[in-house]
Amino acid sequence: MVYEYEGKTEKEAIENAANALGLERDQFDVEILETQKSTLFKKGFVKIRVHTLDSQDHVDSEFEGKMPVQHKIVADPLPQDEFEKKLTEFVTTVISKMGYEAKTEVMFREEHKIGLKLDTASSSILIGRKGKNLDALQLLANVYAGRLGREDVRIILDTENYRIRREETLVRLAYNTADKVRSSHNSILLEPMNPFERRIIHTTLNDIPDIETKSEGDGLYKQVRILYKGVK
Repeated sequence: MVYEYEGKTEKEAIENAANALGLERDQFDVEILETQKSTLFKKGFVKIRVHTLDSQDHVDSEFEGKMPVQHKIVADPLPQDEFEKKLTEFVTTVISKMGYEAKTEVMFREEHKIGLKLDTASSSILIGRKGKNLDALQLLANVYAGRLGREDVRIILDTENYRIRREETLVRLAYNTADKVRSSHNSILLEPMNPFERRIIHTTLNDIPDIETKSEGDGLYKQVRILYKGVK
């Protein structure tokens, strides 16, 4: 199931979601929909979309109708149409040509987005250093989807819940680095990251008034600089 929540910060929005659904943080995925910094005339907020990862039979029916449901996480991992069949076969074939075996299943379906899960004994290799191999496979899957006439659909590849674990690592990195910057008043430049990872750093620190972030560099993998700007 998919729900939307708001909070003054990303952390508060996630806590609101966890409390409302009765879930632990590792039982759902989070997508940042909108962030608004506080101004003199308007309070800041963060709006998130929550994707529950497991069957939600244990969620009380009283929640139904009270939370805006957008789409459903699909339990059936098998392809539902010709596009999904070709897409999963393409990913499996590419991995096979790399010399590894993997079973590709549909992880979730949303409007304009499909998640594919790789069930494989070679997950660490397919993920690669900092997820670069997984990113490359995901890029190929999106290019292939475009060739099938589905440029409107974004393909997300994951294995062993790497995307979620990476997001949690980056959130911790953002907060820890912000603390160091605040103490030293010196900026810190993080390692090169893809656009998705940079967005996590930016949105995590977006509502901290004395910290600023900006991307530097060229190409897909840019670096995020975290700076101290003081409290006005």
